[in-house]
Amino acid sequence: MKIVNFLTDSGVRLGVIDGDTVVDVHAAENKIASELGAFLRAGGDVKSLADVVKKAPASARRPLAGVKFALPVQNPGKVICLGLNYLDHVKEGPQKDNIPKFQSIFFRVMSSFVAPGAPLIRPKKSIQFDYEAELVVVIGKRAKHLTLENAADCVAGYTCGMEGSIREYQRHTTQWGMGKNFDQTGSYGPWMITADELPRGGKGLKIESRLNGNTMQSSNTDHFMFPVAESLVYLTEGMTLEPGDVIFTGTPSGVGHARKPEPVWMKNGDTIEVEIGGIGILKNTIADEK
Repeated sequence: MKIVNFLTDSGVRLGVIDGDTVVDVHAAENKIASELGAFLRAGGDVKSLADVVKKAPASARRPLAGVKFALPVQNPGKVICLGLNYLDHVKEGPQKDNIPKFQSIFFRVMSSFVAPGAPLIRPKKSIQFDYEAELVVVIGKRAKHLTLENAADCVAGYTCGMEGSIREYQRHTTQWGMGKNFDQTGSYGPWMITADELPRGGKGLKIESRLNGNTMQSSNTDHFMFPVAESLVYLTEGMTLEPGDVIFTGTPSGVGHARKPEPVWMKNGDTIEVEIGGIGILKNTIADEK
């Protein structure tokens, strides 16, 4: 299923895309939470939404063509990011002589994100606004001390991510948090594909980014240094994953800072797309900070 949060006059609503329509799940069954993150935190099973769609009255449906998407999870408890998860990306950066033995973990705050389709903001303080296409994992069940065998069981689904980075500020220190958390520089969406419709652990998915229609990154999640299950095991050695948590899984090579002969930075008026096989396309424009 394609599960989506979308905007209405009454606020964000949880929907399921069914052909060329979106079923407003809360309108079809008002006992269900009106947003995906809240639905998951309440113990909801995404598979149960299929029955809601089958029984949904015409009044709960609206044309997909006029829907304005919100973030697939509006207020995740944690947004966890993995860095340096593709070897070819490691080799194009400053860590090329220091191949990681463990996952590089950092976090993003919600003020650094905009909805699918909304402008990403290039800040006043730096032109070094870089793109990073990423597979994003949405957690569906509370999890701690996972194993490789059961790790993927806690995944509700997957979506596309654009982890925009301000490289100049990222390189100021060994901690990447500042360059990864400028206001309105990242996005994810436009919907979540439930885990049962994709290979277990998100394996074998083609991932690309396109800047103004030109392919910049092209790889496959089979090239992860640390596959999804392995990363979930590592994370839950120390932290409890909660329903609605979001995990960015790292970006492949081809990022702007490594381009030759000159770096390529996103600028006002550009369009950046992330496409992942079996999921879809996340598209945002770029605008300068006012």
